[in-house]
Amino acid sequence: MKNIIIVGSGKGIGLATAKILSEQNKIIGISRTENPELNHPNIEFHQMDILSGNLDEITFPEVVDGLVYAPGSINLKPFNRLSIDDFRNDFEINVAGAVKIIQKLLPNLKKSESASVVLFSSVAAKLGMPFHTSIAASKNAVEGLTKSLAAEFAAQKIRVNAIAPSLTDTPLASNLLSTPEKKEAAAKRHPLQRVGTAEEIAEMTAFLVSDRSSWITGQIFGIDGGMGSIKL
Repeated sequence: MKNIIIVGSGKGIGLATAKILSEQNKIIGISRTENPELNHPNIEFHQMDILSGNLDEITFPEVVDGLVYAPGSINLKPFNRLSIDDFRNDFEINVAGAVKIIQKLLPNLKKSESASVVLFSSVAAKLGMPFHTSIAASKNAVEGLTKSLAAEFAAQKIRVNAIAPSLTDTPLASNLLSTPEKKEAAAKRHPLQRVGTAEEIAEMTAFLVSDRSSWITGQIFGIDGGMGSIKL
């Protein structure tokens, strides 16, 4: 049984990932949001804001085999309405929080025989999309972090990959999918004519944490209904 840390396990993709991985692994979940669905014998939950919380308050396993950093943000505004604080907040959530937990757990990850770190980018890091400047900037930073850490940690056999979803039906995206009309419009923007589900992204996350992906590192995986690669 592996020890896997999931930050952002309270809802959305992090919650779906915790459900899948808890069947065969020991999960330590960290999230601002407590969720009764995390009531599972293999899940130890800690309610904490990753940015402001003190990680020393959590007793982590000596060996950590997997780390999933799932918090994110969707802050869509015209560029001239974005403040410096908007850019700073998106960077803090998407990048600085990941750096904080990776630095904390690096000694534990090094003790694993096959450690894996999974981060989250966005299709907006690949495509130029209106009103996405702040989130695209921070998600491109995530992709740079992923590749740099994959190179730096390769000697310790720690793999680092990222998933870049398009719009996914999660609480984070609820405002963008709040009506049937919005859902239909969002679906039509994707070659596969629908938005993604948290479970679909979680399945890929579980694969990247597992030994089945043991020869994969430094990669960005677009799970986006074809949006990032196909034009119809």
